[in-house]
Amino acid sequence: MLFGGALEAQFRVLHALMLRETRTRFGVHQLGYLWALIEPLMWIATFYLLFMFIDRRLPPGIGMFSFLTTGLIPFMLFRQTLTQAMNAISANQALLFYPMIRPLDLVLARMGLEVATLLAVFIIILGFNALYVGELSVQKPLQVLGGLFLAGLLGTGLGLLSTSLSTFIPAVLRVVPLVLRPMIWISGVWFTANELPTGVRDIMMWNPLLQITELLRDGWYSQYTAHDLDLAYVAAWILIPTYFGLVLERLARRRLELG
Repeated sequence: MLFGGALEAQFRVLHALMLRETRTRFGVHQLGYLWALIEPLMWIATFYLLFMFIDRRLPPGIGMFSFLTTGLIPFMLFRQTLTQAMNAISANQALLFYPMIRPLDLVLARMGLEVATLLAVFIIILGFNALYVGELSVQKPLQVLGGLFLAGLLGTGLGLLSTSLSTFIPAVLRVVPLVLRPMIWISGVWFTANELPTGVRDIMMWNPLLQITELLRDGWYSQYTAHDLDLAYVAAWILIPTYFGLVLERLARRRLELG
């Protein structure tokens, strides 16, 4: 009974933090919630025009719009959960004066908001595309959802590690964005792993986000089969940073409370 009450209280804290984050994130823009939809559409339109200009050829049976969406949304989900989780403590440190709020709650609230938002954006964009082309064919819906959640978990684990580490080494908050910038070019947003030469593919598949993108496209398209997927490798990239992030979060919590 006590566990059930504690769990209910925890959910109330996370719900309240998510509502606060929602108002903070989308309330500052005149476009509000529409900005969450407009931003990825702008990226998709930019790459779409670029692909048309260079006459980019895709594998048979793969539409340009859905190809870009299934590459861009997992990347954005990874990037957003990482950066939002990474800045969770520094941006909301005043909330830690409330005894029921812990640093981990701030990270989980931001992770929940990003996953819910971009999952909705993914469904809306590809739903409207299906209405436009008159067809919606998803080979393995659960695999697609699994790929999206893995992207969010990967970003959250690395973000938790980064935000906890930044309590001791503040320079981490400046270094991580520099590492993230080239990620869009090596994470499968504009290519598939099967298109790459064997030697290059072997190197690129060390990128766990590329593996997640390949998993998602394998679930979306019946015409596409992703080779060289290693879910154990992806799981390691999620679990190991999360574990060390949780350990450091406990140490950072004490440091913040003492400070």
